[in-house]
Amino acid sequence: MSNNPKPTDINLHQASRVLEITFNDGSRFELPVEYLRVYSPSAEVQGHGPGQGVLQIGKQDVNIEKIEQVGNYAVQLSFDDNHDTGIYSWDTLYNLGKNYDQLWQEYLDKLKAAGHERPEPKHIKQ
Repeated sequence: MSNNPKPTDINLHQASRVLEITFNDGSRFELPVEYLRVYSPSAEVQGHGPGQGVLQIGKQDVNIEKIEQVGNYAVQLSFDDNHDTGIYSWDTLYNLGKNYDQLWQEYLDKLKAAGHERPEPKHIKQ
């Protein structure tokens, strides 16, 4: 497990709702808070088994209130919609960063298939 990338820096940009993470392999990701929320590793979001995930709707304006380190392997993110049960391992954060484009498109496709539209976030000036 020592070959797995570990974060060297984690910064929350609350105004832009982006979590910036730099890893020791040189990778750097800017992950929107909404993306982190809809892909929370919690059982509440992922379900308790394959195919039991719950589509997260209306999370475009969510933000992170608190970040707590969990041992030497993860962080727990507390969101302002009272969701705080997901523990994001370093591997999870790295994979969310590496696969952002694909995973975000999959989320948007699932929203559309379920008959939902994603409104523009209120915090983005148009």
